Amino acid sequence: MNRRNFAQSAAAAGLGLAVMPSIFAQSGGAAPHRFNLNYGPHLGMFKHLAGEDPIDQINFMADQGFTAFEDNNMNTRPVALQEKMAATLQKRNMTMGVFVAYKDFKNPTLTGGKEEDRKEFLKQIDASVSVAKRVNAKWMTVVPGTVDLKLEEDYQTAHVIESLKQASAILEPQGIVMVLEPLNWFRNHAGLFLKESPQAFQICKAVDSPSCKILFDIYHQQIQEGNLIPNIEKCWDEIAYFQIGDNPGRKEPTTGEINYKNIFKYIHSRGFEGVLGMEHGNSRPDQEGERAVIDAYKIVDDFIK
Repeated sequence: MNRRNFAQSAAAAGLGLAVMPSIFAQSGGAAPHRFNLNYGPHLGMFKHLAGEDPIDQINFMADQGFTAFEDNNMNTRPVALQEKMAATLQKRNMTMGVFVAYKDFKNPTLTGGKEEDRKEFLKQIDASVSVAKRVNAKWMTVVPGTVDLKLEEDYQTAHVIESLKQASAILEPQGIVMVLEPLNWFRNHAGLFLKESPQAFQICKAVDSPSCKILFDIYHQQIQEGNLIPNIEKCWDEIAYFQIGDNPGRKEPTTGEINYKNIFKYIHSRGFEGVLGMEHGNSRPDQEGERAVIDAYKIVDDFIK
């Protein structure tokens, strides 16, 4: 997930006409596409067009008109690279999206209510504050572990709420928001505690903090519960972040069953100014597939107008 600067016209000829907007934008030529929403690609999504270097990839994203960036693995990257990526995002006027602050896909950590698990969770949240400050991130993702089969669901919910309240006390003074991500059971993450948007809504209302909100992953919720726009509407006050992926396949919009034209139009109509993370793969390989991703977002975004 890295890249090297393009050479100018000679490199453009080698990469084909689809790369020309990137070069023109850097040299004062054609303006980037203007998207209506802040879609955030991730590293590797355009590595065949942009090269392997992370900084070159971010610049390429900006040259295509993307105004946000998402990196789940930001907190695992070297500090020097974090700083360089943050400086590039700031220079290109791009918003940093989420990175993962805490996740457990195997154990009933927050649901079990054990004090040692809660301490470890809070330790990771505290450590993530430094990363968020370094890269100018407002949002960080939290996945609170699996279901505890030895406890009634209401006890598990109470344990999760208590942990999130304590985490919110750390995050509120910093102006940082942890976003809870419900994940589907039927295709990707069977057994996780947090799986549906009404459940996340209930927890956020109970925590009652501006630092505890919902990450509404459209791909996961299409699989888990469907009824997307009505559920987005009902949860709206607690949603701080969206992620994108079509179904089946978890690829770019227009490749599956989800009507992203209407979903993005609805989100835009509500005045959403946050990030919509492009947390999906490419339906086709190499440069052709990367151009297809860019074209797909232009198609669905243009429906907003």
